[in-house]
Amino acid sequence: MSQQTVPSMSEPAVSQPPWWKLPIVWMVIGGPLAVVVASLFTVGIAVRNVDPVLDTSKGQVSSPNELPAVKARNHAAESTEPAER
Repeated sequence: MSQQTVPSMSEPAVSQPPWWKLPIVWMVIGGPLAVVVASLFTVGIAVRNVDPVLDTSKGQVSSPNELPAVKARNHAAESTEPAER
């Protein structure tokens, strides 16, 4: 008579790899991580390259390059209703 071994229920049929070896885990972690890194990069650019604030309280244009912007601002502030007679 030959002896045959019967697999016991305590042994798993297929061994599972550790979680860090599964590609789907890195896809789930990688997406949000890429967004966080990109946002930190964007904040760094914004902090290093701040646009100067123009002082328009004087009422005078300090440079000829600002003239078109001031003219457009004044035009936008004008009333578009026709004057009453």
